[in-house]
Amino acid sequence: MKFFVDTANLEDIKRANKIGILAGVTTNPSLVAKEGVKFEDRVEAICQAAPKLESVSAEVTPDALTAEDMIAQAEELIKINDGDEKITIKVPMNLAGLEACRYLTEKGVKVNVTLIFTVNQALLAARAGATYVSPFLGRLDDISEDGVQLLEKIAELFRLHQLDSQIIAASVRHPDHITRVAMAGADIATVPFKLIDQLTKHPLTDQGIDKFAADWQNAIK
Repeated sequence: MKFFVDTANLEDIKRANKIGILAGVTTNPSLVAKEGVKFEDRVEAICQAAPKLESVSAEVTPDALTAEDMIAQAEELIKINDGDEKITIKVPMNLAGLEACRYLTEKGVKVNVTLIFTVNQALLAARAGATYVSPFLGRLDDISEDGVQLLEKIAELFRLHQLDSQIIAASVRHPDHITRVAMAGADIATVPFKLIDQLTKHPLTDQGIDKFAADWQNAIK
């Protein structure tokens, strides 16, 4: 399973990239707004800060209600960073989003269909040619449904019908989510940097490091 980082913060992206685990970045206008910068400028900066990523998302805005609106925005977004091939267009799971997905996919543009909450939605997105489908696990957990179980069903469906869309586990909330989605068949987990940091930690690891340090100091005295 690969890791994408879900942020628009350049420092977090650079840190994740530096440790060698980063395959992509997901972001959206809301995350960029928190940084106080223009959306297109930040996406371009992300592309330049981590040039070897497989995907950097650029999401159509909520006021793009028709496929034509989404396609028009997408055609501008894919020009970012001189038409960088890693730019992935995020569209919502609805009829307009699926229509835009099919059009863009046929033009060779990567598409991530987002806000998926059912197996049928994932199937439709895959059949429309989505490069990525993004089930939102944490939001299902919030309403007492098992988000990881949904991902497991999507992964099994994709295997059964040999569908090529990659599954991005989105709205991941805690380390146990990471373990479970990896075992359930997610291709990618997109997470905030603070969760990546949490994955490195365990009390016994900390104790071991402290013991090694103490033993080393005693050895060199």
